[in-house]
Amino acid sequence: MKFDTTTLIGLIAATCTTCSFLPQVIKILRSKRTNDVSLLMYTILSTGLFLWLIYGFLLMDLPLILANTVSFTLAMCVLVLKIRHG
Repeated sequence: MKFDTTTLIGLIAATCTTCSFLPQVIKILRSKRTNDVSLLMYTILSTGLFLWLIYGFLLMDLPLILANTVSFTLAMCVLVLKIRHG
């Protein structure tokens, strides 16, 4: 796996989109409130992220693997918290 400009851009983009989940996870952990979180949306999102993760492994694409591993984990946290506190 080579680190070129394309990979660097992918890693930066992956970091930005993955970090976007953090405020939601932190807010739910602090407030224990998930009333405004859509169960269906996070179910579909988690499924899509899991499929992107598989796709990343099939391509051996580091940005896809890293971003979707972390994003899937954070989305699953929101999903579990929604089910637990929903």
